[in-house]
Amino acid sequence: MTKYESIAAVIKQRIQDNVYQTGTLLPNQSDLASEFGVSRMTINKAINILTMEGFVSSQRGFGTKILNHPLWNKDVSPVNEYRGLSFQMAEQHRQIKSQIISFEVAFPEKKIQERLMLTPQQPVYQIVRLRIVDDDPFILEHTIMPVDLIPNLTDDILKESIYHYIQFDLGLQIAGAYRNIQATRADEFDIKYLQCQPTDPVLEVEQVAYLKNGRPFEYSHSRNRFDKRGYTELDMRN
Repeated sequence: MTKYESIAAVIKQRIQDNVYQTGTLLPNQSDLASEFGVSRMTINKAINILTMEGFVSSQRGFGTKILNHPLWNKDVSPVNEYRGLSFQMAEQHRQIKSQIISFEVAFPEKKIQERLMLTPQQPVYQIVRLRIVDDDPFILEHTIMPVDLIPNLTDDILKESIYHYIQFDLGLQIAGAYRNIQATRADEFDIKYLQCQPTDPVLEVEQVAYLKNGRPFEYSHSRNRFDKRGYTELDMRN
């Protein structure tokens, strides 16, 4: 967890504990920077996380107002979330584990070459994992990554957090992702691993994730049970 992520978690807990009351203003960034011993830029990053999650609203000239909007009754994630599922679940004090369904190296087909800016000769990992949260099937992830960019992936890494490995072991900086979210029908994999019914809708998230140097490092599509997970977007105008 980065410094700004840990600060965001502390502030969020204070909001939930009513230390910072709904409808009031968050202490200004200079005071928070002094309290946590960090720069205002770090505090601004923490507030951005809280804004995306619906806990605060920042308006230029008016400060940062406490919203503490509940995110409904099922797990939701901001559409521009890129910290990884393991971090999100750890933040919520929930247990997560991964079941590896398939893990192999292959040469990319044309669509993957285009998505990840690869040549036909650059091998990729093809990974399918079932993410299990609190012993319930949660997300079925189909992930493709360039071998040269994310070297030495192992079963142990896949059972934990690929994003943690990318950021903290490889030292790569993730910039964000482009996502397409749509409803679709359950397929055979969903029925088998997510325990869906044949008539259940599934929320599919197709994603290309990028490093700060602009290179795409992941193409994936995750399959989410309709009753387990959703995505939310906060649209604010300054």
